[in-house]
Amino acid sequence: MERLRLWLALIRWDKPVGSLLLLWPSLSALWIASDGVPRWWLVVVFTAGTFLTRSAGCAVNDVADRDFDLAVRRTAQRPVTSGKVSPPEALVVGAVLALAAFGLVLTTNLLTAQLSVAALLIAVAYPYTKRWLALPQAYLGVAFSFGIPMAFAAASGDVPLLAWALLLGNLFWVLAYDTEYAMVDREDDLKVGIKTSAITFGRADVPAVMASYAAYLAIWAVAGAALGLSWPYWLGLAVAAAQAGYHYLLIREREAARCFRAFRLNHYVGLAVFAGVVGAYAIRT
Repeated sequence: MERLRLWLALIRWDKPVGSLLLLWPSLSALWIASDGVPRWWLVVVFTAGTFLTRSAGCAVNDVADRDFDLAVRRTAQRPVTSGKVSPPEALVVGAVLALAAFGLVLTTNLLTAQLSVAALLIAVAYPYTKRWLALPQAYLGVAFSFGIPMAFAAASGDVPLLAWALLLGNLFWVLAYDTEYAMVDREDDLKVGIKTSAITFGRADVPAVMASYAAYLAIWAVAGAALGLSWPYWLGLAVAAAQAGYHYLLIREREAARCFRAFRLNHYVGLAVFAGVVGAYAIRT
């Protein structure tokens, strides 16, 4: 039972926000790709697969970052960093979860399976980008948005330009919320020498976050207009924009606790957009 408790802590089972940040854009893309009527099994695959994949990513990330996490107050007691779970054990847990997710993907089609392999490789490489990339959060945006082309592939067997446009928009959202997250640990990250968008942006961090929110919503607005989505979609975007405005109030003084609160609230932004997508297709059909 103690091992199970540690494994659940390793994969952040008690902190589902990260999974929800992955889930909402993937489901939004699935609804769009399915013209509002997704097959129930695909909903199961993408919901369960999102939680499994994010959990596997946490295990791999903690192994890669264990030395850095030791120097950051907020992460020093994570199972791998504290020595309660060994790196090989954590990697085995991550591999089992990743294989379970891949098993679900195999019930879709070949293109989706191929994209899932690319998504896994991108995600595994993410922790190492913090050693050399000035904006690793932008790279994370690719990893956290790959459910979008996968959803199109699973629903229609094709990945149109629209899917990549939605991925680009979602990348800006990831850049916004993960910069808020990075603002929490900025001082510790400077000491250990890793790179984050909060460090790279410096005093322009708050404007950069807000510009990223604006880019995200603008790109998804253009996509919605091209699709002819009706008023529920625009209401969803408006609610998301209002939340982004509230986040400005939270992060403008750069207080760690308020920046972390802004990050944790971000899944409601994605939920608002998803609800708008579902609503728009519901009144169309």
